[in-house]
Amino acid sequence: MSFMQGMDSLNTVQQQTLELATAEENLNMIQMLMKGGWIMIPITFLLFLALVIFFERYITIRKATKSDTGLMSQVKSNVMSGRLDAAIAVCRSSNSALGRMLQKGLARVGRPIKDIEGAIENAGKLEVSKLEKNINVLGIVAGIAPMMGFVGTIFGVIQIFREVEMAGGIDIGTVSGGLYVKMIASASGLTVGILAYIGYHALNMMVERLILRMETEAVEFIDLLDEPGT
Repeated sequence: MSFMQGMDSLNTVQQQTLELATAEENLNMIQMLMKGGWIMIPITFLLFLALVIFFERYITIRKATKSDTGLMSQVKSNVMSGRLDAAIAVCRSSNSALGRMLQKGLARVGRPIKDIEGAIENAGKLEVSKLEKNINVLGIVAGIAPMMGFVGTIFGVIQIFREVEMAGGIDIGTVSGGLYVKMIASASGLTVGILAYIGYHALNMMVERLILRMETEAVEFIDLLDEPGT
């Protein structure tokens, strides 16, 4: 019994030691990042901005992709039955990019096909611009963040050599330690830039897939209206 109690106590001590070491490591990481200098403030802001834009656009695009599932089949069945009002109501209730495109086309049924195609194309361009809103900001962050980190490192190096000049001698420990700290800015800027770059291209790929799907559905819709007897 005493042996088991001793083992439990040992496990408890080990767990507490591990938790303390983890907390200290996290604290040291935060302190290290803070030593990057004033440039870490705008880099942190760019990271926050990139994350907000990415997740907001990701949720919006995913929602647009899922909301129009089965829409074309419902519109097609209503159009084939001659129930244009019902087809328009289905498009309106879907509240999706494809639904708004098809609604524009349905509202012009009876006019020349070219007019219907033009209305759908214009509506599609507007929907795509809505989906791509703020995505370019991620591209800007991907370009700016690494440069800001580099600028922070350069200013840090200038400060180190100024201190060396004032001291009248070179202390290898001080110089190497200072460079080690100032390189944090470059590493942070590169990390933020890489994350923003990945997010930018990931969102663009999602939008391109959705555009291809919308174009395919639009062509199918035009073919449906252009069929004899429709």
